[in-house]
Amino acid sequence: MDAKLLDILVCPLCKSPLIYRKAEQELICKADRLAFAIKDDIPVMLADEARELSAQEVESL
Repeated sequence: MDAKLLDILVCPLCKSPLIYRKAEQELICKADRLAFAIKDDIPVMLADEARELSAQEVESL
């Protein structure tokens, strides 16, 4: 994942900064409790395709 791209990406819903989880290939929005997948180094920033995070997952970040 390109570092410059990570610096400018924000959550498409609330515009909060995202947390990059390299091992899981996801970008996390703690505010909305969503995980956006990264496929072939391209973030899929669609809310409909995001994975909802449990409260426990958010707390562990």
